[in-house]
Amino acid sequence: MPILNVHMLEFFSRSPEQTRRIGMRLGSLLQAGDVVCLQGDLGAGKTTFTQGVAQGWGALDAVSSPTFILVNPYRRADGAQLFHLDAYRLETVPEAEQLDLDSMLAEGALIIEWPERLGDLIPAEHLHLRLEHISEERRQMNFHAHGSHYDTLLDAIRQSMVGG
Repeated sequence: MPILNVHMLEFFSRSPEQTRRIGMRLGSLLQAGDVVCLQGDLGAGKTTFTQGVAQGWGALDAVSSPTFILVNPYRRADGAQLFHLDAYRLETVPEAEQLDLDSMLAEGALIIEWPERLGDLIPAEHLHLRLEHISEERRQMNFHAHGSHYDTLLDAIRQSMVGG
């Protein structure tokens, strides 16, 4: 698990279960206003990772890819929400502006797939994760924290991976 710098973490997942477990660790740390950007080709493990995040966060709802409906909200017993946005089908930034990310962030955490399609709508401070398909079971996961809050999240993930 090389540390590229304090803002980055590289990890090689050896199975979908391991990818899900890393997501669970992150999900247990998320709070309203947090933004996690997931980048990777189709089949790279974005939905698998998000299933783990939602499970760790305490979602009552099953996770599925929101490709055709853009946003899936997942509820937690305390009423908080986790929003899962798939920007793949968005054509323009003005189209994305209509989604009102600010109101989502006021109510919960936000996971964004295909964040490059949202341009400057992505808050400057966020956690970025690039997933790459290495082989049938293996995925390379590159985390990059943008902002001190996300450095803290990344440290907690790093500690849980090393210590647990």
